[in-house]
Amino acid sequence: MEFLFLGSVGLPEILVLALIVLLIFGGKKIPELMKGLGKGVRSFKDGMKGLDEGDEAEKASDEKASGQEKKERK
Repeated sequence: MEFLFLGSVGLPEILVLALIVLLIFGGKKIPELMKGLGKGVRSFKDGMKGLDEGDEAEKASDEKASGQEKKERK
């Protein structure tokens, strides 16, 4: 795995990072953190879906309004 700012990240580096996280947060706190992260990601995805659906609904209402304006002009 290679990141722009990290250079080459191998298995030893990942293990050291995991050990540091374990020492900082403890074994009991990590599952709670991951659960919260998962909920946040799910909420973000649901929000993005809502925006996409909202855009489609907005386009449909705009087209409907344009159609009514054309009928009123005739």
